[in-house]
Amino acid sequence: MQSISILGATGSVGGSTLKVLEDSAGRFRVEAVVGGRDADALAQVALACGARFAVVADPAAGRRLADLLSGSGIACAAGPQAVLDAARRPADLVVAAISGVAGLAPTVAAFGAGRRVAVANKECLVAAGAFFMAEAARTGTTLLPMDSEHNAVFQALAAGPATDVERVTLTASGGPFRRASREEIARATAADALKHPNWSMGAKITIDSATLMNKGLELIEAHHLFALAPDQLDTVVHPESVVHGLVAFRDGSVVAGLGMPDMRVPIAHCLGYPDRLATSCRRLDLPRLGALTFEAPDLDRFPALRLAIEAMAAGGGATTVLNGANEIAVAAFLEGRVGVFGIASVVEEALQRLPGGRAPASVEEALALDREARSIAASLLPKFAAKAS
Repeated sequence: MQSISILGATGSVGGSTLKVLEDSAGRFRVEAVVGGRDADALAQVALACGARFAVVADPAAGRRLADLLSGSGIACAAGPQAVLDAARRPADLVVAAISGVAGLAPTVAAFGAGRRVAVANKECLVAAGAFFMAEAARTGTTLLPMDSEHNAVFQALAAGPATDVERVTLTASGGPFRRASREEIARATAADALKHPNWSMGAKITIDSATLMNKGLELIEAHHLFALAPDQLDTVVHPESVVHGLVAFRDGSVVAGLGMPDMRVPIAHCLGYPDRLATSCRRLDLPRLGALTFEAPDLDRFPALRLAIEAMAAGGGATTVLNGANEIAVAAFLEGRVGVFGIASVVEEALQRLPGGRAPASVEEALALDREARSIAASLLPKFAAKAS
């Protein structure tokens, strides 16, 4: 039986991971579960999966968690240091699914010789990609990509040597605004943007999908994960979300990863790797689907994607600034303080004011640059507030 810890157990990816564990009863023992602020949700998860250890990041929620788990035999703790301690607990596999740059330090803390870390937090690689990959190599950690696109590429890359790879393409659904005009997007509210046509995800990533910033962040993630040059990466809009990633080789062949838009599929691949787990996921039925559609992304209607591509090409700390500013802008949009295009406007001006310099060489450097980017982005919000929907 393998041991597993889940960082971000109360989020969307954490919930899907628990469903895969239910399908694989008897194969895994849950060592630790980590949540953010919701002690009630975390206690429910810990009791359901029989975790040995439960940690809530918010110190104020610690007493509530302790009360809920009293008499269960599950040890519990609270606070940032407790999160790092949980990440370091012995486990064969750690699922790194804490959303945002807050997941960087816990994910790096999980690194260790012989350990597998399933990465569902793209911000780790966007904010500190070079350091993150170097640290994984230094500690002998095996990284398994859990995002559906990167998981598809990871599997497709097995078809040939890395030196034979010509191009990697990540697909994007196009989100809820795929057919919307620029004027319609400008009037859109958070409620409109949260209506993703294919995927069920958390609020932040759903907004990123609506602006296509998510795809830009995923290109940066792929750049680091697979050691690809920026000009070897591109994206295509694919509204069915069935083809997740494609790898083109120098002989002209293309290997693609297909599957239903269900996070349990890539999660099961990571949990079972190098074996395959049986799941209850709906199977792909191509005749029933009928057709697959592909379109070039419109960078005028989706400027956030352009900004991410430019930051990736610029290198250094530009992607750290991009990520930090975007998190502030998305939060403001969800609160109704800026409009959809205000997100990209805040990010673009933050990048102009803070070029980023060299790439962060540690968690501390990445978090310091992230804080600076957030501060600048927050100061820019009033400038674009008048354009809020």
